[in-house]
Amino acid sequence: MVLLYTVITNKTAKGQRGAIVAMIKGTQADKVIEVLQRISKRLRQRVQEVTLDMAAGMHLIVKRCFPYAHRVVDRFHVQQLASEAVQEIRIKHRWQAIDEENEQIGLAKKQGITYVPQLLPNGDSPKQLLARSRYLLFKHKEHWTYSQKQRAELMFERYPAIRIAYDLSINLTGIFNHCKCKEEAFKKLALWYNEVEAAGIDSFRSVARSIETHYLTILNYFNNISTNASAEAFNAKIKAFRASARGVRDINFFLFRLQKIYA
Repeated sequence: MVLLYTVITNKTAKGQRGAIVAMIKGTQADKVIEVLQRISKRLRQRVQEVTLDMAAGMHLIVKRCFPYAHRVVDRFHVQQLASEAVQEIRIKHRWQAIDEENEQIGLAKKQGITYVPQLLPNGDSPKQLLARSRYLLFKHKEHWTYSQKQRAELMFERYPAIRIAYDLSINLTGIFNHCKCKEEAFKKLALWYNEVEAAGIDSFRSVARSIETHYLTILNYFNNISTNASAEAFNAKIKAFRASARGVRDINFFLFRLQKIYA
């Protein structure tokens, strides 16, 4: 199911705004286009800006249905790519730590001795350190708790590749947070590409290629600082509501209840 929340700005009446809200079953581009084209062409042509992710289908929908709208790749989808690249490196090291621990346990059994796990100064084993550091890598270091700071110092010291990846992710977020215009963001992105090349991390090279492919629509973010945060927040509410109901059997009644609660 795809939720579309599109803001319309009236070009003739300054300051007057409206919205198109549609909930469509499935995410196939042709089906979504068919539904949206039921809206009058005049109204669709007034849409000036649409935020979306990097999926090709979504870009096709906007091109067909909102021909005069600027497409804005949502910044949080870009940041999510970088965060996933950081987590990929953490998970890789975690599996290595698990394998090393299993080998040490097997060796201890062969020698007939009791296995004593290696513990770090904060009381974590290397495997636990990597498992418990997941959430701190999503946050800026200014927002870490005391225990997260301890874990980060130990992890970055033992696994410098994670530190490099974390810094690249935070620097990308900083571009969105601090740049005031497209030109400034474009220059900062170019410098960030240089950092990625110097780091030599394959997953971040993939992130950089994705950004390079969509950089025009990504930079459109700096026109009006637009995101689809409101739609994402509403999706989160729907998921929480569905979870509280322990699933959905009667879809029509579920949608009726959503309308009564949130509409």
